[in-house]
Amino acid sequence: MTDPQSAAASWLNQVEEATARLLTAVAGLAPEDVARPSALPGWTRGHVLAHLARNADSLVNLLNGLPQYASNEVRDADIERDAPRPLDVHLADLRDSHARFAAAAAATTAEYWGTEVKHRSGYLFPAHEIPMKRLLEVEYHHVDLAGGYTPARWPEEFAVTEFHKLATKLHGAELPRVELTAEDTDDTGVIGSGPDPLAVRGPVRALLAWLSGRSTGADLHRTPDTALPRLPPMG
Repeated sequence: MTDPQSAAASWLNQVEEATARLLTAVAGLAPEDVARPSALPGWTRGHVLAHLARNADSLVNLLNGLPQYASNEVRDADIERDAPRPLDVHLADLRDSHARFAAAAAATTAEYWGTEVKHRSGYLFPAHEIPMKRLLEVEYHHVDLAGGYTPARWPEEFAVTEFHKLATKLHGAELPRVELTAEDTDDTGVIGSGPDPLAVRGPVRALLAWLSGRSTGADLHRTPDTALPRLPPMG
């Protein structure tokens, strides 16, 4: 049985490491990069940075027993409002919002880590998964900044955990049936449904890049050799 407090602590350590990498990357951007396109359709890099900061604050809300966002409309408006800000303002906001998240997590009791909280989309999940939620936001959107951080640099534990989560989520979905094998970790999964499955092999990070909508999957080994469906960005 998972100990909620230990699980949260493990993911929090990884959040610290991932955030340090992100802050270093953002500090290395040029001021004009804020307005340049990100890898997410319709979003500039400024949109991604604004979303990351506001997401940290939304998870502070969950840690304090509050709704994640006042509403989805407020969430979207805040991102649009903050996206055009200067780079130094974005960087300070990322640092400050992370500090607020870390402080709230440090003050969270063992009892609260064992409760359930409500995601902005309405489903319930264990509070001890809040740090994991933050980690996936930082890792996925660091790639989305299109500044040189690629899925190949994702930590293995993160990649394996998300591989299984997304494979489970997409199992039985209205997609061609695809049997996935991670050649470097021996992890497996099946997504989609229907006859005549497609066998896909590759490194777990490359498989996750495709499953999470950050790759076309063209670099994966496919049997038969056919194009993979393009999946929407997760995270």
